Amino acid sequence: MEAVKDVTETVTVDLGALLDAGDDATVILEAGDTRLVAHRAVLADRSPVLAAMFAHDTLERSTSVVRIADVGGPVLRQLVSYLYTLRAPQLPGTAPQLLAAADKYGASGLKAECERQVAAQLTVETAAAAAVLAVRHSCSDLRRAAIEFIKACPFEVMATQGWADAMLHQPKDLIEVSRLLYDPPPKSSAPVVTELSTTTRTTTTSAAAAVATSASAPCQTPAAARPTTPPPDEATVSQMRAPVVTELSTTTRTTTTSAAAAPSASAPCQTPAAARPTTPPPDEATVSQMRSLSEEERGRRLREAAEEGAVEEVRALLAAGADVGAGDEVYGWTALHWAAGRGDAAVVRLLLSAASDPNARTLGGQTPLHLAARNGHAEAAAALLQAGADRGVRTDWGNTPLDFARQQNRQQLVEMLTER
Repeated sequence: MEAVKDVTETVTVDLGALLDAGDDATVILEAGDTRLVAHRAVLADRSPVLAAMFAHDTLERSTSVVRIADVGGPVLRQLVSYLYTLRAPQLPGTAPQLLAAADKYGASGLKAECERQVAAQLTVETAAAAAVLAVRHSCSDLRRAAIEFIKACPFEVMATQGWADAMLHQPKDLIEVSRLLYDPPPKSSAPVVTELSTTTRTTTTSAAAAVATSASAPCQTPAAARPTTPPPDEATVSQMRAPVVTELSTTTRTTTTSAAAAPSASAPCQTPAAARPTTPPPDEATVSQMRSLSEEERGRRLREAAEEGAVEEVRALLAAGADVGAGDEVYGWTALHWAAGRGDAAVVRLLLSAASDPNARTLGGQTPLHLAARNGHAEAAAALLQAGADRGVRTDWGNTPLDFARQQNRQQLVEMLTER
């Protein structure tokens, strides 16, 4: 095995030197004003697309000229360099364009490295473009990272020029991004859910509605009602109506986030956690009704209540035994992730008092502290740190909460996370 390794490394070095020498080159690659001379055998060996091109009766084979559209000169040089050396360049600025070129020519190793670089450099300004890029080129890891990033700060991302450009130039891809972003987990068909949906809600913004309305319209954040499940049969409704309506009609959901209160394009993406008066423990009748829900339904309702800042309902669900560690089926977000992401310190503390894990991780490896740090929610972050949140934990793409705070210029969080 050592001999094989030595030969592989030697071949890599020799091919790199061959690129500089230009001896016996038989193919010209063109991208705009850039022309590179390369060896046909090397390109065919490293790219299945180029190999097929040279193996059949094509214009490229007969003329020995390959014109590569939609790629700039620097990207072409990086692509050819990788095909010779199998070493991906560490240039995050060109990683999106290089990823597209790698996907087009079947350089899977380069594509994977570019995907990692784009995910590690996600910002509010680049999140929309990264998500669209991931959808267009089937990059599952990047797609998951970009969707989680946007979900943590949707208003700020949708206020960027990147989102507007995607709506104008890549509406179909952005519609798919919006579907991934706002598709809720499957709803339970239990009859009680329909009765509970009659409580008052003010729900979060739906980008899918904005994109579906008009691909060319300016970036807007309309408030959309959360979909409800189909009504059960009338006999079941009659049986369930009296206790549910009577007991839960007083449980009104309120949230500090609405379309009217959505931040402007120039404001940070924050949902200030307003001080809420301490509420008395939920009455036993309400708790009893919550206990009648399935375990899965209680977990789903707890996540929704935390997402919307409904303190009274969170309190009732916790008293009814809702599982604080239950994450959604799509991204693995727990109720504590939602509360930390929206900056609701009161709900964060309430969930922590019920033994919520401050270091619970999403499918992408984000903890509640990652979300609080990225969105600038210092009070929620302080509560998490006090409960034992690990400030050094990294996401699957290598980011710590401090990295997120620095990327988003959350100075107060930077100071908090660098304190001993």
